[in-house]
Amino acid sequence: MNIHEYQAKALFDKFGVATPRGIAATSGTEALTAAKSLGTTQFVVKAQIHAGGRGKGTFKNGFQGGVHLVDSPEKAQETAEKMLGEVLVTHQTGEDGKLVRQVLIAETIDIEKEYYFAILVDRETERPSIIASREGGVEIEEVAEKHPEKIFKEFVHPTMGLQPYQARKLANQLGFTGKQIRKASSLFLAMYKLFIECDCSMVEVNPLVLTPDGDVLALDAKFGFDDNALFRHPDIAAMRDPEEEDPREVEASKFDLNYIGLDGNIGCMVNGAGLAMSTMDIIKTCGGDPANFLDVGGGATESQVKEAFRILLGDPKVKAILVNIFGGIMQCDVIAQGIINAAKTVDLNIPLIVRLEGTNVEAGRALLNESGLALITAETLADAAQKAVDSVSAA
Repeated sequence: MNIHEYQAKALFDKFGVATPRGIAATSGTEALTAAKSLGTTQFVVKAQIHAGGRGKGTFKNGFQGGVHLVDSPEKAQETAEKMLGEVLVTHQTGEDGKLVRQVLIAETIDIEKEYYFAILVDRETERPSIIASREGGVEIEEVAEKHPEKIFKEFVHPTMGLQPYQARKLANQLGFTGKQIRKASSLFLAMYKLFIECDCSMVEVNPLVLTPDGDVLALDAKFGFDDNALFRHPDIAAMRDPEEEDPREVEASKFDLNYIGLDGNIGCMVNGAGLAMSTMDIIKTCGGDPANFLDVGGGATESQVKEAFRILLGDPKVKAILVNIFGGIMQCDVIAQGIINAAKTVDLNIPLIVRLEGTNVEAGRALLNESGLALITAETLADAAQKAVDSVSAA
């Protein structure tokens, strides 16, 4: 789960991470009130969407940039009104862009130097990892590719946590001196506390800034949370903005289905994440394009299978559905009956290819053959993928 920048700032405030003041607004009037309440003469107006590259983005109404500096509350209102209700296109949104429903009105900060700082989970070492660089405010991927020597990494012991000496080491590597080291170290330790206590998968600050007065502030933030841990954080779960997510993914989550929408035309329904990935790979190998990743899990019920069909059929790009089930915990005859019942209750008007293997597979295949449904059966995954690709080509 991701959150907006203004929500990230609220978490920073809660955990004592130094950050500029800011207030979210959903209308020009609210933007005016927010700017006046900050009690300053310089403001930054930021479009709030779940995508990077906002500053270089373009609104479909022709307005340039999703981040603007203004010098009066009235100009903050005017700028907000040009953003709100409009679609912003950035390099991360794709050509469809994203609708701006909120803006952040924040105080401006004089910047002496920009840095990059992030905490994430390193899969290779299976522990939290801190990535930092003196090159902030730019694409970190570009820095890593062209100047890897400018990237600093610090691995954190999962039970001991980030130690003060590690925070000071990072501050020194980034070039902080004197009292700046103490301020930077305090910010790093507070950010790591936030990362752990909120079950984050990532916290990225770009840029982290040093002001002429020697203050170290988190100027911008991007968060990712472990969805499996959200039950422990109802306050964070309440920050979820379904309007920023694929509606198909939102609907799938209501039924505990693991769904990710793609751009292809062959819908996939599989039990098991690894098998789902393999299914998508083989579809590509056969010359097709998967429309989604969909893992119904090892113990899917008939109602879940029905909802999975409904979500797949709700995608107008889907021209065929490939069901690939390996019966381990889930018995093939049970899932076959679920497929039959679900298919009969939805308007299935595209080819359905089913491949079953595993426990009670013969009984499952017999049920499918006797169902009266116009489905295509396959015995191997390669055969199923090829039949799915061929059915789309023939349509």
